[in-house]
Amino acid sequence: MTSADKKIITRKKRGQSVIFKSLFGLFLLLFTYSSIISMIGYRSFTTAMLDQYAEGAFLTANSAADELEPWRMDEYAESMGETKRYTDVLNALHDLCNTQGATFIYVIQPDTTDYAHIRFLFSAANDDVKYKVYDFGYLRETTNHEYRIKYRQLYEGGSDRELVIRDSGYIETDSHITAMIPIRWEGETLGILCVQRQMDKLTQARNGYLIRALIALILLASLMIAGQGYYLNRVLLRPLSLIMDEAERYAKENTPAKTKLSDEINTGDEIGQLADTIDQMEERIEEYVGDLTKITAEKERMNTELSVATRIQEGMLPSRFPAFPERSDFDIYAAMDPAREVGGDFYNFFFTDDDHLCMMIADVSGKGIPAALYMMASMILLRDHASSGMTPAQILQDTNEALIASNDQEMFVTVWLGVLEVSTGKVIAANAGHEYPVLRRPGGQFELFKDCHGFVLGGMEGMKYRDYEFTLEPGSMLFLYTDGLPEASDAEKAMFGTDRMIAALNGAGETSPQEVLRHMRAAVDGFVKDAEQFDDLTMLCVHYIGRTDTEEGTK
Repeated sequence: MTSADKKIITRKKRGQSVIFKSLFGLFLLLFTYSSIISMIGYRSFTTAMLDQYAEGAFLTANSAADELEPWRMDEYAESMGETKRYTDVLNALHDLCNTQGATFIYVIQPDTTDYAHIRFLFSAANDDVKYKVYDFGYLRETTNHEYRIKYRQLYEGGSDRELVIRDSGYIETDSHITAMIPIRWEGETLGILCVQRQMDKLTQARNGYLIRALIALILLASLMIAGQGYYLNRVLLRPLSLIMDEAERYAKENTPAKTKLSDEINTGDEIGQLADTIDQMEERIEEYVGDLTKITAEKERMNTELSVATRIQEGMLPSRFPAFPERSDFDIYAAMDPAREVGGDFYNFFFTDDDHLCMMIADVSGKGIPAALYMMASMILLRDHASSGMTPAQILQDTNEALIASNDQEMFVTVWLGVLEVSTGKVIAANAGHEYPVLRRPGGQFELFKDCHGFVLGGMEGMKYRDYEFTLEPGSMLFLYTDGLPEASDAEKAMFGTDRMIAALNGAGETSPQEVLRHMRAAVDGFVKDAEQFDDLTMLCVHYIGRTDTEEGTK
């Protein structure tokens, strides 16, 4: 393999890593959040500044109206703009423009027939603007229809103040706002006083706010992404990579590691427990192997080593029955017969609280030590996630992500997982590519329960799983199994099959879960006879009894 090929493979692995996906998702979330916040802030800031601008313009308009002395409007109209009083008022308006930051202050009299033309009585401008003012008596068309409507409302008493915002289209004096108030005396409207303010300062302030907000959000996002990347690498990816590498190394070498996983992974969480479990497994196997190599040949040593692994594996599965002697509301029994010394099948059941029994059955791809190691890692992850109170679908999803993070062996596992609420009989379950469960209702026959299948665990990243529900009525029985049961073959390669399995279940009669499994095993043995067993055969059966009247009364 060339160095270029190695670089391509490295980039692909990085792109598939949990950290990369998590950080990319965080980046998208922060980008979306930042965009929404910036848009909201932009609009809110614009609205607040515009309101402030408008109020300032109306305050200036009221001050100008005081200078104008409304009862003199006829005198101004007849002055031709040449009297001293007219000049004094014009100068006062000019001073207001400079002190209040207004662009224009002007007084107009519209043509009240259609408000299509206006005549200027006063027109004053700020010294800093480049625009020209209109001379006394200048007549021009009303700017647009919006102005005509507002002139009419002001002149005919429909409004005491109007505001026009012009920030798009053709504008003679750039973006601006115009505050307008009527000039009235003794109930009669004599003119309209207008104050125009440019929006350049508002725009500058708004853009400055937006830039500062974006810089702050970018800095915050960068810090969060860096911190999350460090956190994920430290608590998740590195420990999982070490565990999977050690499992692969041990599967190949069968020798304990020089440095214990628990010394390198001291997190105290489920991953730390998995590392400690693998250390214990390696230590126990090494102890047995060390004792036996002194007195046995190589072949015997290998056989004994596998036997030790079998005992370790069996020790991880519930094997004492009755499993819950203090419970009379249900009965449960399970068995696993591996095709080799160690198998890839497993089952488990345990209470997550006083009323919820978690049940699972699974089948790992492959055989031997690699399958056994993968089986133990899968079972520990499933149990730890189940103990956190998640739904079956969430348990399968999180376990899949943990297994897929470092799966160089390309192994996978099928799982059926359900949680029985013992007080009601309700079962919430999810299926990751496993066999259909078999259900018998009270007084009925065993039938396949064709549930919704998800993809196997460890096979593909990003998979979603779906919860479904059913209820076990008192007297119901649930039977779970791995594919080693229906695929058991005789010497002629004919398979036992689902139909024979259902017939054997119904032939067991009304009996305990333990007797159901014994009857099923006898049926399989009678079919395959002396043919070699090629696959693990695992079964689990639950008989739901429900609470008695006495238990209900003392509950």
